[in-house]
Amino acid sequence: MSAAPPSQLTANRAARVDLPGRYGPIAALRAPAAGADLGATALLVPGYTGSKEDFAPLVDPISDAGMEVLAIDMPGQYESPGPEQESSYRPAPLGTVLADLVAKIVADGRRVLLLGHSYGGLVVRAAVLAHAPVTGLTLMDSGPAELPPGDRRSALDTGEVILREHGVEAAHQVLESRAAEDPGWADVPVELKEFKRKRFLRSTQAGLLGMADGLRYEPDLVTKLAAALRTAGASALVICGEQDDAWSVASQRDMADRLDADFAVVTGAKHSPNTENPDGLLGTVLPTWRAWLADAR
Repeated sequence: MSAAPPSQLTANRAARVDLPGRYGPIAALRAPAAGADLGATALLVPGYTGSKEDFAPLVDPISDAGMEVLAIDMPGQYESPGPEQESSYRPAPLGTVLADLVAKIVADGRRVLLLGHSYGGLVVRAAVLAHAPVTGLTLMDSGPAELPPGDRRSALDTGEVILREHGVEAAHQVLESRAAEDPGWADVPVELKEFKRKRFLRSTQAGLLGMADGLRYEPDLVTKLAAALRTAGASALVICGEQDDAWSVASQRDMADRLDADFAVVTGAKHSPNTENPDGLLGTVLPTWRAWLADAR
């Protein structure tokens, strides 16, 4: 019998923990470094409507490579409580929350490798702009600024109206009906569909609205980020799926050039290499992170 494809339900060694945060506990999956500990923590930040489980296929391989893993729900996502103000979910305010967390990890004597996926990429760069003391920054399928025109941005415009007038449950019904139009939807395991439904419904309305605003109105801060990385002496990697349908591959390559960052494309992946081709993603990320850690000694 063939193994189940990678997904949020991929079995791993991480324990469910709560980390301190300014809006209440930050829900996380934590796995210690296995074998030789390189003294580093990979802090993984999900995208819009995502959660810590998005990184389930990466947990054990990163741990086996000698790094602690911390994958989180941002405030307002799934199992992390969040504030009531929609504006608190824009990248800059969430970035300060993340910078606090990074500082605590560094205070414990560990180096931080910070990775953000999609909207999480906008948040992790905000953390660096808020002086989070990271050794390296990885932007995965994220962009230099707001989402460009396209299906994803149009869905946010439609979703705002539904969220404000009818609430989270109604928004999920629309989301699920659109997903059902994909021919591959019928092959998605029932358990995975139920998980995605549960986490969406447990996300806060203010968070969904505020993050959607961040995706639609975030300015281009690449020049400021490049300066912050230089000042901090931190390394950077931009990586994306070869068929990313959020920000174009070309725009992400250009962002990497402006950051003087490494750039890589994951074949066989669209917007989420972490579940679509985790082996391909890890094939670039792990050696890159090891090189950063060796250089930072």
